Amino acid sequence: MSIDTVSEQNVHLFDARGVARRFRHSAIFGAIGALRSGETMRFVNDHDPIPLIAQLRERLGDHLTVNYRQRDADAVVIDFGITGLPGE
Repeated sequence: MSIDTVSEQNVHLFDARGVARRFRHSAIFGAIGALRSGETMRFVNDHDPIPLIAQLRERLGDHLTVNYRQRDADAVVIDFGITGLPGE
């Protein structure tokens, strides 16, 4: 199994597996908050973060796109995109 982490323009890798669990959500919110419209955070995790996705959708609404690139038992890769932010 290989994780899809190929470099693409405006795609920034965030591998949550290397972040202590108690800091993960804060780190993820910070990373997504730093994205500009048209940018994507390629998120790698050891489980499917369904509650996190709900929290992000609550905060960002229609500005957030969620695209699963890989969904395996040992790794999940999701592209979180940001579109149409006001003031950009």
